Amino acid sequence: MSAETVELPNLTGLQIKDHGLGTRTDHGASLEPKIETAPPTTTNGSEATTSEPTNGALSPAELLKSTTPSGKPFRSRHGPEADPKTTPPFVFGQRLLSAEDDVFDYNAWDHVETDDVYKEYMREQIEKQKEKPVSEFDRKRFNANPGKFWNTFYTNNSNNFFKDRKWLGQEFPILKTSTLPGAAPTRVLEIGAGAGNTLFPILSQNQSENFHITGVDFSAKSIEVIQSQEDYIKNHPAHISASVWDLGREDGQLPEGVEPNSIDIVIMIFVFSALAPWQWRNAVRNVKKMLKVGGTLCFRDYGRGDLAQVRMKGSRWLGENFYVRGDGTRVYFFEEDELKDIFEGRWEKLNFETWEATGGAEGAAPESEQPKPDEEGGLQVTNIGADRRMLVNRKRQLKMYRCWMQMTCIKT
Repeated sequence: MSAETVELPNLTGLQIKDHGLGTRTDHGASLEPKIETAPPTTTNGSEATTSEPTNGALSPAELLKSTTPSGKPFRSRHGPEADPKTTPPFVFGQRLLSAEDDVFDYNAWDHVETDDVYKEYMREQIEKQKEKPVSEFDRKRFNANPGKFWNTFYTNNSNNFFKDRKWLGQEFPILKTSTLPGAAPTRVLEIGAGAGNTLFPILSQNQSENFHITGVDFSAKSIEVIQSQEDYIKNHPAHISASVWDLGREDGQLPEGVEPNSIDIVIMIFVFSALAPWQWRNAVRNVKKMLKVGGTLCFRDYGRGDLAQVRMKGSRWLGENFYVRGDGTRVYFFEEDELKDIFEGRWEKLNFETWEATGGAEGAAPESEQPKPDEEGGLQVTNIGADRRMLVNRKRQLKMYRCWMQMTCIKT
């Protein structure tokens, strides 16, 4: 997937809303725009020197004098003494944009709601996408064998795709506490393990003798990449394993070595969006089947109106909020209420007839993959929210809006 820059209108009048979720720099695959980072600054706006206390901390006086590149005081929801630009370690989610700020002071702002101008632009872009949908021939081709395209993706990106998701412990504390010395025995399973972006950072922090993490992926090439890594070889089989498995499979068969009610934590990071809507119910059923009672699902994926959706070109629209990328992999963009209905089993609220009308399920998925009655019901959503960020290209004076959905669920 190529990372192209998209020119959006120079929007103003932005409003701020704090959703109570932190943010981070991981934007999913190669969709993250590469934007320069502003250097630390002094009160006159010049670049700061590196002459700081030996422990890396700034004095209270220095913190209070901290300013943005335009010379205006830095604002944080924790006050100037918690300036995340100059106080190590950096804590995501604290750079809040106010009416007095210069939007181009920094390359990113947290919890930024899009305004009516951008929403209208987004609506127009999506209407254009619908006017030029994927052809019927290509729709069947992309839906018939999605694993083929993911294998190609990992074959082409096996040496340059890995990206350490350092924010995992901050956003999902259970992933950190389960690896501490003396922690209770914990089995973690990541679905859609990719190149190990989540597996290996968690494994590297593990200090527990009773911790084991399993990675599964639809792509055989993905698992091959994971199993070839030195950290995998060194820790297998005591603390890590990996195998090929399809989250949306209809027969209920779980991954190799995984029994029903045996997993403490399931991780799904940018994976559910790769499924077709008619696979969602089977996927939720499979997740619930493997989780212990009281087990946790940690979830993050693309949100409705994200830059990745708005910038889709012609011949990419598969159906409502469902697209195929240029490399043949698929992606869906979610809303909060929609995710809650999916994972809590309120299937009657989801209009699958829309997919038949747009050529989605019709002619694309075998009848056996169509939604079936869910005898078990869904999971219980304990925390969910939209994580919104505005990215700024200061050199070109461009604004780009990202939106991700983050959620935790438990099995009752």
